[in-house]
Amino acid sequence: MNIKITRAILCVLALLAATGFFINTAVYGATPAVTQVQQISTLPGMPPVIDASNLYSETDSTHLSASVRGDLERVYVPNLRSNDVYVIDPATLKVVDKFKVGIAPQHIIPSWDLKTLWVGNNAERRTDGSVTPIDPRTGKPGKSIPVDDPYNMYFTPDGQSAIVVVEANKRLDFRDPHTMQLQYSINTPQCGGINHADFSIDGRYALFTCEFDGTLAKIDLVNRKTLGYLKLEMPRTRFKEDKTKPFDPSITETCSAKKGMPQDIRISPDGKRFYVADMEADGVHIVDGDALKEIGFIHTGLAAHGLYPSRDGRSLYVANRGTHKIHGPRHGSGGVTVIDFATGQVTAQWLIPGGGSPDMGNVSHDGKSLWLSGRFDDVVYRFDTSSGSVVQVKVGQEPHGLTVWPQPGRYSLGHTGNLR
Repeated sequence: MNIKITRAILCVLALLAATGFFINTAVYGATPAVTQVQQISTLPGMPPVIDASNLYSETDSTHLSASVRGDLERVYVPNLRSNDVYVIDPATLKVVDKFKVGIAPQHIIPSWDLKTLWVGNNAERRTDGSVTPIDPRTGKPGKSIPVDDPYNMYFTPDGQSAIVVVEANKRLDFRDPHTMQLQYSINTPQCGGINHADFSIDGRYALFTCEFDGTLAKIDLVNRKTLGYLKLEMPRTRFKEDKTKPFDPSITETCSAKKGMPQDIRISPDGKRFYVADMEADGVHIVDGDALKEIGFIHTGLAAHGLYPSRDGRSLYVANRGTHKIHGPRHGSGGVTVIDFATGQVTAQWLIPGGGSPDMGNVSHDGKSLWLSGRFDDVVYRFDTSSGSVVQVKVGQEPHGLTVWPQPGRYSLGHTGNLR
């Protein structure tokens, strides 16, 4: 990035931070220091919480499971419109393989036991959805299994069920995590566009985002029912979208949206808050999951979309897709915002030279790179997490929820690699 542009961005960040623009500090406090080991009563069958002050403690670069040590180092990219998966060697930045899968592949989802990567082919506006297994040791796909509308997929923290997010029907289907046979379902009738989720520190409930209703749904995983919904509050202002100019965080407009468009959701290291990316609000809502109450908001960038914790559990990377439109233009005002978990302050803004549309992805196992799909630009971005510099790799048509493999951790909760 041009040095003058970088300095200008840093100056703007400093000014906005000084004015309290980024965060409602009245309702947000720093994470308190933990003075003793706290025992967490977890969902039966769930692996124990090792560090209650940092539930990401087992996903740092030193905790690569023996289960994945023979796996290929690859980046798997599902391309929504070309119905295929591109495979990138991160060492060379070259596409080394590509293969066809089902219709409309949305996400690459690591299994709970870390032995399979599932491609969720939800067959938008059709009824022939499927999931395609990939063997991470060979990088090769297996035979697809018919599954109703697998827009996204998660796993219960005890590993007993895959949770298929049936977006079109406002439903969660709990299936055998290996065979995909249906076990039971939970309906979420007030959750239009149900798509992303994260789980409480004890694994007893999950919060799912409702993209088209601007709400969250709270799911009781013990008693297998929906506990309630939370309508997210819209901020008074958001960033001004101008496709003719680079993104400028100092230029805002009145937020005219009547409801949000929540996307990804991630829990704080201490398990006390959930962060919810909102494409209409241009930032992340902060939610007390136990009370199901919104307690704060942080402005990030145009169309906040994907959320990824750093390997040390200190920072949250926010992928801002660069447009409020669901189907946006090429070379938009996308970038990445870095938030400090402890203070809630924005510490960096990484823009893409020439514009872009970062969407979903994950962090490399060593924490040095953040890989994101370029949804409207048919590329993949690799951000250097120490500097924010970015390189691009050309892929298929409309890449979406890519995953980086292998990743450290004991087990996967799904999506593009929510490991713990």
